[in-house]
Amino acid sequence: MELLTLLFFIPACFALNMTPGPNNLLAMNNARCYGFSVALMAGLGRITAFALMIALTASGLAVILYASETLFFIIKLFGALYLMWIAVSLWRSNASPVADVDREQNRWGLAKQEFLLAAGNPKAILIFTAFLPQFVDVQGNSAEQFFVLGVTFLMLEISAISLYALFGVYLRSWFAKPAMAKRFNRACATFLACSGVNLLLKRS
Repeated sequence: MELLTLLFFIPACFALNMTPGPNNLLAMNNARCYGFSVALMAGLGRITAFALMIALTASGLAVILYASETLFFIIKLFGALYLMWIAVSLWRSNASPVADVDREQNRWGLAKQEFLLAAGNPKAILIFTAFLPQFVDVQGNSAEQFFVLGVTFLMLEISAISLYALFGVYLRSWFAKPAMAKRFNRACATFLACSGVNLLLKRS
């Protein structure tokens, strides 16, 4: 893959990675409640989901999935309902920064949550089917180019997770009081609920 192509790809890709959305908000809130390392480990669930989507895109299956209105609607419905479920759970949560928690259990539970949230977002499929192919030279080795682009995307995504998690750690001192933590949880819950409704109402 040409270096010039990567130089155009990286800033555009990082802008997508850093866009505020449900997963990034989740990483920030996880860091606020459980610490940076737990939020970073949880983010690996999202990375796994995106890696699978990139593999599907490279094999051409994602295009078929996106073309199928029924399958696409099922994914969209699952994603919207899961967002709403997280929003309700967060609204009812009284989690304060670094309470007494089982860190190992939380790492796996939160990683699963990140995975399901990413996997249930049809916008991610659209990004990989419409964005990545723009940087692939059809005259070259497509599989090799998708691999380079995919690895680059995932590395930048990990950077975005880290930045949002660091911001979440910074917020811990602001929301040390239970009342403030509860307000923040409810603000995040409202954003996630709105995202879920928006996802459900959009036709594509």
